[in-house]
Amino acid sequence: MTPVLGIGKTGQVAQALASVGGSGVVCAGRPEADLTDPASLSRTLDATNPVAVINAGAFTSVDGAESEPEAARALNVTGPGNLASACAERQIPLIHLSTDCVFDGTKPEPYAPDDAAHPLGAYGRTKLEGEQAVRDLAPKSLVVRVSWIFSEFGNNFVRTMLKLAQTRSSVTVVCDQFGCPTYAPALAAGLLDMARQTAASDFSDWGVYHLAGQGETDRATMAKLIFDCSQRLGGPFADVVPVQTADYPTPAKRPLNARLDMSETSRVFGIEMPDWKIGLEKTVGKLIEELSEE
Repeated sequence: MTPVLGIGKTGQVAQALASVGGSGVVCAGRPEADLTDPASLSRTLDATNPVAVINAGAFTSVDGAESEPEAARALNVTGPGNLASACAERQIPLIHLSTDCVFDGTKPEPYAPDDAAHPLGAYGRTKLEGEQAVRDLAPKSLVVRVSWIFSEFGNNFVRTMLKLAQTRSSVTVVCDQFGCPTYAPALAAGLLDMARQTAASDFSDWGVYHLAGQGETDRATMAKLIFDCSQRLGGPFADVVPVQTADYPTPAKRPLNARLDMSETSRVFGIEMPDWKIGLEKTVGKLIEELSEE
């Protein structure tokens, strides 16, 4: 079977793609497939000859982008442009991952793909510019915005909370940031479904889409659910102290509303994402086992 090529190897989404896709997915990270090295991308595309490409490679540190804007731009703007050009040259469909951070969070309802983007920081700005680069350079492309990804893979909010609970009796968490948590393996399954559909000769619904877990919550409530689940399973837990974002400054501003409306994704691709709490139970269980072995 012709594989789907995932760009990235060690991040959450890349690991989830490999886990969910099995032999139908080939994931390539640096230096084999370096977004900043067009020659390496060309070699990997030619060697793999994929049915579609999913770009899960990026500079993902929201706060880090404030102090390293050029590094963020290299991986989030220039790199996706390089990949888009290489895919367009070979007529290979490209799915490029973006983020809820392209929005400023002031809309009271979930964001639709065609809502105006107003990033609050360097990370969101580079991701938005990366979206435009992909759409300009690769006619056969999908930009898929994702939100609050968590899993047993890589670094994420769930892992951070459990590690903090190993040494603290209470954890301060913002309570006025709302989003749609997304279990990485469920996201991977949806992306692979989209990738296979884009490979059909009659596919023409190129553009911007949202893909996020079913349900919504705020960060503090999510933390409480993590600890409730961990406590039931015999893992570390802590009290959650809710705080307003205004009273918990970080280098980068986050959108207070990061909720994504994925109704258009469901209409075009027939994809329905599972409730994020299902993935949370699986993630906490696996991370407790991992942390107990450290």
